[in-house]
This record gives sequence, structure tokens and C-alpha cells, in this order.
Amino acid sequence: MKRKLIMSAKEAIAMVRDGDVLATGGFIGSGLAETLNIEIEKKFLETGHPRNLTLVYTAGQGSKEGQGNEHYSHAGMVKRVIGGHWGKCPKMGKLANENKIEAYNFPQGVISQMYRDIAIQRGFTISHVGLGTFVDPRLDGGKLNEVTKEELVKVVEIEGKELLLYKHVPIDVCLIRATFADERGNVSFDHEPFHLDATSLAQACKASGGKVLVQVKQVVKAGTIDPRMVKIPGIYVDALVVSKPEEHEQSIGVYFDSSVSGETNAYVAKVSKGDLNSKKIIARRAAFELQKDAVINLGIGTPEVIADVAVEENIEEDFTLTIESGIVGGIALGGHQFGVARNPEAIMDHRLQFDFYDGGGLDMAFLGLAEVDAKGNVNVSKFGMLIAGAGGFINITQNAKKVCYCGTFMASGSKKKFVKKVQQITFSGTNAKKAKQPVLFITERAVFRLEEDGVHLIEIAPGMDIERDILLHMDFKPIIDESLCEMDERIFLDRPMGLKLK
Repeated sequence: MKRKLIMSAKEAIAMVRDGDVLATGGFIGSGLAETLNIEIEKKFLETGHPRNLTLVYTAGQGSKEGQGNEHYSHAGMVKRVIGGHWGKCPKMGKLANENKIEAYNFPQGVISQMYRDIAIQRGFTISHVGLGTFVDPRLDGGKLNEVTKEELVKVVEIEGKELLLYKHVPIDVCLIRATFADERGNVSFDHEPFHLDATSLAQACKASGGKVLVQVKQVVKAGTIDPRMVKIPGIYVDALVVSKPEEHEQSIGVYFDSSVSGETNAYVAKVSKGDLNSKKIIARRAAFELQKDAVINLGIGTPEVIADVAVEENIEEDFTLTIESGIVGGIALGGHQFGVARNPEAIMDHRLQFDFYDGGGLDMAFLGLAEVDAKGNVNVSKFGMLIAGAGGFINITQNAKKVCYCGTFMASGSKKKFVKKVQQITFSGTNAKKAKQPVLFITERAVFRLEEDGVHLIEIAPGMDIERDILLHMDFKPIIDESLCEMDERIFLDRPMGLKLK
């Protein structure tokens, strides 16, 4: 008999059973399988099933308004979460803080690479990524609360080199979002901004004896999809669900933009974006660190503004932007579209992008700045009861040739960012010093550099008093560099800086 592939969302999600390991795809507000997510949540709220799920995912998915993985943020629905980024799911973070679920935070790239290793039934993933951070079992082992007991990470030594071993969990069901499928189940991603872990995740699920559920816009006649566009062959697929248009937005709030899926090139106006506020001042100072022909990564938040500054300064073609979602080239977008770029040059698999990063492919990385201590440790992943998660931060910062942390000098409410001890080590200053990795901390008031003997103050904004405006608001005293100077005055003037890269 010909197997039934095309089915309703209700029929498809019947394959999700109590206690299953469920892996979901997506990146922030893009690539979300919302028709399937909504149907699973609806069934749980009506029947109490499926329950006791283990939720696995790489990038943060959804928004604080309830999309993506927030659909699973119900007591009893999920018993364990293994994720890369938690910030888009505050209700899930609340369950973790209340010890109602087991909660792990692993580096995003490691989880992506785990899918490949699960697909070949290796049983574990070996990586140097995470050493010296909260993922290291000598610190927290990636565990986020008291009820999370099982050690899923351990230190191993191979050929005299210290590494981390991440244990695997099988994937019973995975949810993938694509554009088209043919009658035989072959799936393409024509209108998607990326394809993320689609192939590796589907293979991991099949190797685990699981079910691959795919949400698409349309099912077309067999043989009409260009085979070069197929990322998931029909032999991997167990169910195809045609979504409702409103549940298949390319990104949250954006139904379709052909310039981010690589189908067309859009004109990008080189005009000033936004007022000259603290974020833009920081981004302008960070732009002075850009190097001609460099391969870079921009993180979420303040670093996103660097892309706008580069366009204003007409230098956006002097370097190559990459995003951990798999994007190479183009103009990075922000907000719910973070991870997406307009006019990309290439769209790689999520895992392959992290392979490139872990191998030292990034010349420079510009990431957010939340907490820094005297040792140069950085925390961007946990703040009191707020679980943000590391996302791709650990992979990127641990392996980039140079790292620039960008953020306001003080947090909201005049809370200090330069503290005696960070709440969680997302970046190890100790390991960075051992590796002789150049590290800068860029704020609107001052610039600091990590050296062997500690954090040095190297620049201050014009008009700033060191004692009153800087040292008084730090919990540790930086080393005042002998070459201390003022930040370039052009940064603070509301007109183009005339920046040229060397």
C-alpha cells in the first residue's frame, strides 16, 4: 500500500506520545512550525496529553508573545528541556526557576552538531566548546536548577587534550518547517530564510526510530521540485501538514520577503538609521575595530546596530558578515528577524556554520555585554531569576580570533555591569588569556581591554571624569592603561564619521 504522508495537523501530532523526546526547529522568529506547535498545545490543554515531554532545540524560538517553544510552557507538558537559548520563552524559564522542570542550557552549536552525531548513532558529541564556562561540569554542567541532577556533560582527555563529552538523547519526534513538498515527501525550502538543521535533525530522528513531521505551504506534484533544492528526501518523512497562511509567516510579522530567501536582491538605502543614542555610539566605536576583508559575526542587541553603521559609512562591502543561523554575507536584520539577512551571498546548514566557527573561521566577533568581572569573565546567560541562555555565544566567543563585547556601561536602573563576580560564566577570561585571544569591552563611556594582568581601561569618552563617571560605578578597579586616551570625537557627532577600513 502507498503510505499516507499528507495529513491534518491533528493526525500528525497524534504521533507525539507521552514521555517522547521532541525536537523543534526554528531560529528566533523565523522558520517556526506554528501549525504543529499550536495543535500540540491545543491537545494538551484539552486532554492533558502529550505530557512529560523532553524538549530539545538549538536556537531560541518564538517570542515573548507566545509563539514557538512557548507553546510547550505548561506544567506537566514538559519534564525536561535541553536548549541553546531560553530568552524567548519566559514562561519556560519560570518553570525552570520554580523547579517544575529539569533544565539544561548547552551551546547552540554543540546541540546542532549533536544532531549529526545522533544520526550516525555515535552516542555522544566531543567538543572543546564550553570548557571553562558554566557548561563545564566542574562548574554547573549546563544545569540550570536544583531538580536537574543527571550529568549530561563530562570532562575527558584524548591525546593529552582536555575536551567535553556531551551525552545524547534519542529524538522520538521532530518538527520541521519548510516551503514545498511533493507527493512523495521530498521537501524544499524555497521561500525560507535558511534551512537550519533540517537534514541533520531528520536523520537523527530516523536513526532514533522516530517520526519526522514537516509543515509546508503547499504539496505539489511528484517530480516538480528541483532535486537540487531538496534538503529532506521523502524517505525521511512521516507526515506532511499543509499550514494555514497565518501560521506560516516567514518571520513573525513578515509573511514573505524574497530578498531574505535569496530569490531577489533588494535595494538598501544608505541613510542614517535612528538617533545618536548610547547603542549607536557603542556600535560606532565598535566599527573602528572592523578590518578590511574580515569574516565577522554580530550578536543580538547592540551589536546588530554595527551593520547599520557600516551601511551609513559605506563600508558594508569591505568585510563579510556571517550569522550562526547559516547566513554568509548580506545585511543582517534584527528583532524577530534576527538570524536573517537581506541579500545573503550563501545560506549554509546551521551545523556547518558552527563547524566553521569552531575551527577558527571567524576573524572577529561582536557580542553583547551584560556582566564582566576583574578576571575578564563575561555573563550574558543568567541574571537572577532571568534565564537568557547562551545561544551561539559560547561557540562564537571561544573560537573567534578577536572578540569585542558591546553594551552600555550601566544596566537599566543604574545597575552595575562591571562586578566582582559574574553570576554565570558564559565566556572564560582565564581561558582567553591562555589562548592569547584579543578581547575588548566597548561601552559609551569607556573602552577596556583584557590583558594578562587583568582588565585595562584604555579609552574614555570626551568629558568623562574617570573617578566620578567610571570607577565609582564599577565593583572592581581596572588597571589604568599608560596609553589611556579619549575615544574618537567623531563617534559622538551626528554625522557620518568618514570611516575607512584598513
